[in-house]
Amino acid sequence: MNGTPFPRAPLQAHARTPGVAPAAAPWDAEVRRILCVRLDNMGDVLMTTPALHALRESAPRRHITLLASPAGAAIARHLPDVDDVIEYDAPWSNATRSPASGDEAALLAQLRAGSFDAAAIFTVYSQNPLPAATLCFLAGIERRLAHCRENPYALLTHWIPDREPHAELRHEVERQLAMVRSVGARVTDARLRLRVSPAARATLADKLRMRGVEPSVRCVVVHPGASAASRRYPAALHARALDLIAPAAPGPIVLTGSLQEAALTAEVSSYMSAPTRARVIDCAGAFTLAELIALLEQAALLIANNSGPVHLAAALGTPVVDLYALTNPQHTPWMTPHRLLYRDVDCRWCYRSICPEGHHACLRSVPPAEVARAAHELLGYAPPLPARAVVPVHIV
Repeated sequence: MNGTPFPRAPLQAHARTPGVAPAAAPWDAEVRRILCVRLDNMGDVLMTTPALHALRESAPRRHITLLASPAGAAIARHLPDVDDVIEYDAPWSNATRSPASGDEAALLAQLRAGSFDAAAIFTVYSQNPLPAATLCFLAGIERRLAHCRENPYALLTHWIPDREPHAELRHEVERQLAMVRSVGARVTDARLRLRVSPAARATLADKLRMRGVEPSVRCVVVHPGASAASRRYPAALHARALDLIAPAAPGPIVLTGSLQEAALTAEVSSYMSAPTRARVIDCAGAFTLAELIALLEQAALLIANNSGPVHLAAALGTPVVDLYALTNPQHTPWMTPHRLLYRDVDCRWCYRSICPEGHHACLRSVPPAEVARAAHELLGYAPPLPARAVVPVHIV
């Protein structure tokens, strides 16, 4: 190194790195209108619902607005603690979207008009909250809360230094609950929260009857898709596992997925034995999100990759066999009976959408017999059909 070296190197990266949350005023009863920012996927939004509930219940007349991606906005309409939703496709999260579209100017105008008292920015530890914090700062939102690894300066008024994953590692639910506790939120219920539509139960029943399935029969739901290729168990292995599960299944096996995933569910079916195929109903593209929620509510079991339906099932108390690619350790099923299946690999926690090593061994090495064994164990204590409680929610 040129120049004169110092005998001791800095231990901190910036001028102010508190070891705990800064001593800032908690959010009292004057903080009524809160903007909650969660710009990633459906499952991430669901894992934030205990924190949303804690914020809402910690002071009278709290109003929660969720700023969410298109996927997050879709599920937000089924969350009992969300009053309003603003949909925003952030260009730093979606590389295909140009920031020159004028969306940011329109969003800033909408945020200013919202008269928010505070903003809570929810991120996983691999994300940076500062782009969203900048929007909230420019919108004039007085209080701005987030985890942040680097010094946010004036962008955050309530800064929690991010110590994950190098110093600690928490489930995503625990991470967000800790964040809202720092501003005085009281946590009385840590369960995921989800509303099931009575209308969706009725339309689901009609669609099942059209396919020869009595709605009262508890089915096994299999969701073989995932938004990233690195999180998909191979179709042929899915099929072999279902060959082993089908003889003991309490009802039909229902394959689910979007219309775009119809080719994947057809591929899974093509690898099955004929007797298994006779018990399988391919419903890719057949259900709305509300109907998928209603289906998972009455299901005996869900078998899926680490994807949004896993967290839907967890919110409903439905048992889950989770084929868990080692891309991120924070997103396991929360407070529901489950089995987590994977193989440990040196490239664990890659955070990649496509396996960087090309072998996909963390999932490909899980044998179908292990999937079947996990399913049989969970089918032994599938919960009874839940009470039909509905919480009204106002969405504009």
